[in-house]
Amino acid sequence: MTTTINPADLQPNEFYRYVIGSIAPRPIAFASTIDAAGNVNLSPFSFFNVFGYNPHTLVFSPSINRHGHKKHTLLNLEEVGEVVINVVNYAMVEQMSLTSAEFERGVNEFEKSGFTALPSERVRPPRVAESPATYECMVRQIIPTGASTSGNKPGAGTLVICDVVLAHFHQNIFDTNGVIDPHKIDLIGRMGGDWYSRTSGDAAFQVARPQAGIGVDKIPHSIRNSVILSGNDLGKLGSFPVLPTADETAEFRQSGILNELFDEAQYGCQYLPDLLHLRAKQYLAENRVREAWLTLLQTQV
Repeated sequence: MTTTINPADLQPNEFYRYVIGSIAPRPIAFASTIDAAGNVNLSPFSFFNVFGYNPHTLVFSPSINRHGHKKHTLLNLEEVGEVVINVVNYAMVEQMSLTSAEFERGVNEFEKSGFTALPSERVRPPRVAESPATYECMVRQIIPTGASTSGNKPGAGTLVICDVVLAHFHQNIFDTNGVIDPHKIDLIGRMGGDWYSRTSGDAAFQVARPQAGIGVDKIPHSIRNSVILSGNDLGKLGSFPVLPTADETAEFRQSGILNELFDEAQYGCQYLPDLLHLRAKQYLAENRVREAWLTLLQTQV
């Protein structure tokens, strides 16, 4: 069953709960800004992402707050179009959360939260020393996205488009190949309500870049309609470049690798296709896609 909701039938804050609960996890832009008088602000925004890499463009949105006022970050950016976007990892989450409290304008959230302010090199706002990756940015454009419909009503968004001019990375987040390791950087993402996610441990996993394989539509129906194989399993099978030949399938059978399955099926312990599908599922979990195909095709020989 499906629940269908027209946003116009609900108050904006009511439909908002559905949006943030289902469009997640969202990365967090921990934005440090400064006003014309030199007062520093530090605040997190989960409406954030990278939108291009030539030039390197970051975008985030400080929405109008519940009182119908522009957030201090946006007011600062309208005065000084420079920002440092600091990423947030698990070790920072509680201090980061504290900065989202509604302090008076002019209060320095670096001091309130206990973060260390480091001078930036290309922009005026400081960066967060504890952040594993920080991006010094110049603001290219500020676009009020809700101007035509919501104006300054609570929740109206403002798109801040930034160009990265300098970046800083903690050395301990890289692997031996110089690539950022998701377990070492240990980023967090915003979910709905009070929930967050963490990109480490079992929560972080890899999906190989796809190639133009045979496609799920070319998988035999007896395999595609399996009650054992999942959609993810079918996706891996569909990315395989070409089906093994009948000779390759027969050679795999003759190797003896599957003898125990055929022996077990012979005595009626379980139906053979199910045994083959279970073994193939194991191979797929190990990213041994060719062996999975060779196993599944035994019933086609």
